[in-house]
Amino acid sequence: MITLEDIRKPVTAELEAFDAFVESQFTAEGELLSDMLRYALSSRGKGIRPLLVMLSAALNAPVKAAAGGRRACLAAMLVEMIHVASLIHDDVIDEADTRRGKPSVNARWQSHKAVILGDYILAKNMNIGLLSGQFDLVTHVCGAMAALCEGEVLQDECAAAHRMTRQTYLDIIYKKTASLLGVSASAGALAVRATRDKVATMRRFGEAVGMAFQIQDDILDYTPSAQTGKPACNDLREGKITLPLLAVLDRASAERRADLLGRLARCHEDDSEVEYLRGVVEQEGGLSFAAEVMQGYISRAVGMLSDYEDSEYRSALVNLCAYIAERDR
Repeated sequence: MITLEDIRKPVTAELEAFDAFVESQFTAEGELLSDMLRYALSSRGKGIRPLLVMLSAALNAPVKAAAGGRRACLAAMLVEMIHVASLIHDDVIDEADTRRGKPSVNARWQSHKAVILGDYILAKNMNIGLLSGQFDLVTHVCGAMAALCEGEVLQDECAAAHRMTRQTYLDIIYKKTASLLGVSASAGALAVRATRDKVATMRRFGEAVGMAFQIQDDILDYTPSAQTGKPACNDLREGKITLPLLAVLDRASAERRADLLGRLARCHEDDSEVEYLRGVVEQEGGLSFAAEVMQGYISRAVGMLSDYEDSEYRSALVNLCAYIAERDR
C-alpha cells in the first residue's frame, strides 16, 4: 500500500519550508482569534494541495533548487488556505460537530465565530499574496474561490429538490474539488515559471486527480469501515445524490426511482432508510460503477504525465494517483 509519507519524500524539505512559511505568515492579533487560528491550522489534514504544488514545481523546475523557492511556498499557501477556510465554512453549513476526529471550529467557538475565522483566513491569504507582488500567482488562484461557492450552491439546490443528473454531479464535483486541485498542480508549475503548455498540462492533471478524489470520497461515504472522519452515509442523511446512488437511480423505472427518492427524503430522520439505501447502492452496482468512473479519471491523470521524463517527482505523482484510488481515509 502506497503511503503519503512515501509520496512526500522527494519534497520533504520543500514541505517543511512551506509549513514554516505558513507559521510565520499566519498570525493574528488578540488571544481568541490567535487561538482559533492555531487550532484551525493544526487540523489541516493530509495536505494534498500543497503536496501537489511542490511536486508539480519540482517536476517542472529548470533546476532542482528552483522548486524550493518563496514562490512555490506562496503558491502552496494560497491554495491550502482557501481549502482550510472552505472546510470551516462547510462545517458551519452542515452543522458538523467534528472534523478529522476533533471538535470542529464551530463546535468549539460557535458558528458565527467560525464564519468570521474562515473569512479572516481568506482575507489574510489574499493580503499576503498581494503584498508579495506575485500577482500572476494570486490571479491564477483567485478563480477557484468562486468555483467553490458555485459548486456548494448548486449542490444544495439539487439536494433540496432531490434532483440530480450525471452532468450536474460532475459539474458540482469539478467546482467543489477538482478546480482547486487543478489550480494547485498548475500553480506549482507557474511558480517555477514553466511554459504555458506545461502549466495547462498540470492543471488538467490536477483536475483529473480532483475528480477521482471526490468520487472516491463519495464511494467511501457508503463504506461503514472507512476512516473518513465523518459518520457513514453522511451524504444520504443530508439528502445528497452522489454518483453511487445516481448510478442506481439512472437504471431504475420511474416508479422505483420515485420510491428511492422518497426514502432519501426521510434519511435525515430515519436510520432504517439510510441503511436500506446503502444496501441498495451496494447490491445494485452503484459502488462498482462509481469505482470504474473514478479509475477512468486516474488513468487520464497518469496519462498526462507521459511527456515527462522518469524522475522521483513524476513517480511520486503517479503514486499519488494510486493512493487516491486506494485510500480509505
